[in-house]
Amino acid sequence: MARLSAASLAANGKHRPLLAPGTLRPGIVHLGLGAFVRAHTAVFTENAMLATGSQDWGIVGVTQRSDTVARQLTPQDGLFTVTERGSGAAPLRVVSSVVEAISGRDHPESVVNRIAAATTQVVTLTVTEKGYRIDPHTGSLNIGDPQVQADLAGHPPQTAIGQITRGIQQRARTGAGPLTVVSCDNLPGNGELTGTLVRAFATALPSAESGQLLAWLDANVTFPSTMVDRMVPATTDGDLAAVEHELGLRDDAAVVAEPFMQWVIEDNFAADRPAWEEAGALFSTDVAAWEAAKLRLLNASHSMLAYLGLATGKETISDAVGEDAFRTACSLMLAHDALPTISLPAGLDGASYCAQILERFANPALGHTTAKVGSDGSQKVGLRLLTTIRANLDAGREPKWAALAVAAWMHHVATTPAAGLNDPLAAELQSVLPAERTAATVVPAMLGVRSIFDAGLAASTTFAGLLMHWYRTIETDGLDGLRKEITHG
Repeated sequence: MARLSAASLAANGKHRPLLAPGTLRPGIVHLGLGAFVRAHTAVFTENAMLATGSQDWGIVGVTQRSDTVARQLTPQDGLFTVTERGSGAAPLRVVSSVVEAISGRDHPESVVNRIAAATTQVVTLTVTEKGYRIDPHTGSLNIGDPQVQADLAGHPPQTAIGQITRGIQQRARTGAGPLTVVSCDNLPGNGELTGTLVRAFATALPSAESGQLLAWLDANVTFPSTMVDRMVPATTDGDLAAVEHELGLRDDAAVVAEPFMQWVIEDNFAADRPAWEEAGALFSTDVAAWEAAKLRLLNASHSMLAYLGLATGKETISDAVGEDAFRTACSLMLAHDALPTISLPAGLDGASYCAQILERFANPALGHTTAKVGSDGSQKVGLRLLTTIRANLDAGREPKWAALAVAAWMHHVATTPAAGLNDPLAAELQSVLPAERTAATVVPAMLGVRSIFDAGLAASTTFAGLLMHWYRTIETDGLDGLRKEITHG
């Protein structure tokens, strides 16, 4: 079967991209060219250009740790398909908003040059929580990270923060004009955080460089916060085969997504931007409230279902939410633990939003695996669950259901072979675990990991007691015990 490209698509005649390949000018550099951005930000950007007739917002996509997506997209002239699955799904779509794909690992100088180009006015990024190289003890840039140190020493930058800062430094030297850096990762205050990390990198440079760079950065670069939402599971061989059958061409970069798509953006741009509001994005002065709702309602539920599913042999999130007891536990966590601790943004009904979350998770067509959602747990439980737990404890309430999710994560860490634990802190977590792994030994050992649990939270006898209770239920009674305890306990 012929490979998707501008030429093969023109010859094939079955589908046409909505924007003609080769007509767009690059205006955005995106770091982290995974499936999510292709199904979300690239679609929003294409829709914005369609709505306004602008051709100035082509995306230069940069892969980070792997060159796979660059190798997939380059022979396809940046073209890829998005297939929606679930109620209200739109027809297969060929997206053409990506005009170039670069392997950041192999061509870091090119990444810096693209960020520094006068035509680039926006940098967006989806590099996942661990890609920011945050020091868990300070909340700022981990200057001790070997790759950060190499970037600071003048090597072609490999980290996203290093690439952004070196690109800004080059813009300052060449007069390329102001720049907006837009984080699209699931981190609270992601814009402010990204700005903090970039400034920390600039501050750590030799004084001859840092002072001038920081002054230019403060005057010419902004870091708006955003909240993004769309479920985009890993593409399977079956998905590729289905796209090939429908398209009549092989698309190695195909992505699958749910029909739902949301983007809330702080209107704080240093230069021009796409008219994303014409594509359905919401510009808000209260992005923090949207972020909190997503992290502590949607993302927390996703993690809870993943770890309960992993503990009981559920392969997908839809399998996990299809277990009545787990759906009940999620509903109780949302209603009793999470909602009382957050201020919802104007226009968002909490009960309706929570019901919608569980319905979206129940979509079996997505095949979102519990293993994938449960990866990198050390980077997620704090933002998604521990914030809710602290707020309840401070208010004198017992965070029973959020504690169940944390206990299930602890069980996952303790029962997964070291080589199979997909987590940046895998070695540290394994090092603190005792040889005999029971609730009585695992819970206190993991509560001692200060990069995850602060001293106050670790000292809470209420929290520790809940963790012990749930961990024992999982390890001793399994699924039947959880069903009984959730439903009747």
